[in-house]
Amino acid sequence: MRARAALLLLLAVGLMGVKRPPGLGDVREVRTWSYPEYTRVVVELTREVEPEVRRLAADRGAARPERLYLDLDGIWVGRRFDDGIAVGDGLLEGVRLGQNTLHKTRVVIDLERYSRHRLLVLRSPDRVVVDVYGSRSGSASNPNLKGSRLSMPLRRIETVVLDPGHGGKDPGAIGVSGLREKDVNLALAKRLRKRLERNGYRVVLTREGDQTLDLEQRTALAESVGGDLFISLHANAARRRQRRGFEIYYLDKNHERHTLNVAARENGVDRDEIDALQHSLARLRVSEASDHSRTLASFVHDAVFAGIPRRYRGLPDLGVKTGPFYVLFLASMPAILVETGFVTNREDARLLRDDRYLDLLADRITKGLDAYRNGGPSVAAGGGG
Repeated sequence: MRARAALLLLLAVGLMGVKRPPGLGDVREVRTWSYPEYTRVVVELTREVEPEVRRLAADRGAARPERLYLDLDGIWVGRRFDDGIAVGDGLLEGVRLGQNTLHKTRVVIDLERYSRHRLLVLRSPDRVVVDVYGSRSGSASNPNLKGSRLSMPLRRIETVVLDPGHGGKDPGAIGVSGLREKDVNLALAKRLRKRLERNGYRVVLTREGDQTLDLEQRTALAESVGGDLFISLHANAARRRQRRGFEIYYLDKNHERHTLNVAARENGVDRDEIDALQHSLARLRVSEASDHSRTLASFVHDAVFAGIPRRYRGLPDLGVKTGPFYVLFLASMPAILVETGFVTNREDARLLRDDRYLDLLADRITKGLDAYRNGGPSVAAGGGG
């Protein structure tokens, strides 16, 4: 009866031209990605919500599949998604949205297969992410699906995804003499790709030029190409112009408090929102990825500082740290975030404009990835001048 009443109200909204109540947020966009082991549904909104996901069994008499649903209080969708979004990837049939009440939008995910799901609520922009896990049916017909993946200790390291942070309308940090973080990140990524390909890796960049990408797009690409390692490249910034140095982050549930300022800048949220995120992150199953990411971060860090030539030895070593970066916990592979220097520091900015320095970083990061792939600390000095 309750479902029938909701359907009648939805029809009334569509047929009687009920006016939208004031003060509601909107559904801005709905996106889906099919990963090797799960499908991600992202609903982008114009305001915060705190939904719960509920599961409904299949209704064979009414020919309804098994489904998940969640209600978005204070959100108006109207008739924008009347036709729904077809998926058909062997795990999801599709996604439907409707105005469940005048003040609530309902999102329904129709399932073909189901094992479990997880819900993430993200900010800036506000969005709801539902990852649905299961054993796919018919996945061989979908060229974007690579099949079931081995656990991290058993995978061969073949595909490296390089993620030059920011881009397009998002310049990242802007530093001395207008140095833009997005430009530094892309220049380093292209140098690093050449060296990695020379060493036998398959390399994919999340952006080849000055494009605007959100975090889901970056990690969706990493998953769709079967990435084995995810390296997010960034440059740092600080109000104190004296701050400088090189550091690497990986995701861990017990991240250090002093990483919050950097995390807030990279995630585009306030410190108090990062504090709330800690409780969410602690619930995620990140232990396997975190352990491998820490090892990867250590190899890359040691390789960089083992090969710093004399002319660059004033570069401060800020170490390997943990941090709550969205781009790291959305990846299901060993992932690190490299902060190459501070664009707001005059000396670091000079280095980040120096082709020889970027070449050196690319050489040394490659050494670190080689050491991780080979399972040993082969990070001796050399190869960077």
